Amino acid sequence: MGHPCLSCGACCAFFRVAFHWSEADPFMGGQTPAELTEKLDPHRLVMRGTQAYQPRCTALVGEVGERAACGIYQRRPSPCRELQPAWEFGQPSPQCDRARAAHGLPPLSPDIWIDPQGPGVAPLPQIA
Repeated sequence: MGHPCLSCGACCAFFRVAFHWSEADPFMGGQTPAELTEKLDPHRLVMRGTQAYQPRCTALVGEVGERAACGIYQRRPSPCRELQPAWEFGQPSPQCDRARAAHGLPPLSPDIWIDPQGPGVAPLPQIA
C-alpha cells in the first residue's frame, strides 16, 4: 500500500483554504499560484473552489478516496502544509477524520503508517 493520502484528497474537498495574500505574491516570496486563488478579504486569499457549498480545491487532481493528488503540492499554501494526516507522525487529526467521514471514508489508524519494509524487516523480493 502506498501513502494513504495520495489516494485520499478528502481535505481538499472539504475545507475552505484561506491564507495571507503574501503566499501568492512572488515579490513577497510567495509560491502559491495566484491564478488559483480568490480574494476573501483585504488580508486573505482562498484557493479557488474551496468556498463553494460543496468545496473542492481547483488544484485537486483525481477522485477523492480513489486516487487523488495536489496539482501544486510543492507550491501549496500554508494551511495545506500544516494539516497533517491522522497518525502520520503519531498524532490524531480531528480535521483529517472529519474530512474523511464527510466523504464516507474510514478514519486513518496508526497501523496504516507502518512501513512493511522499515528497519529490521527483510525487503520484499523484486519481480523482474
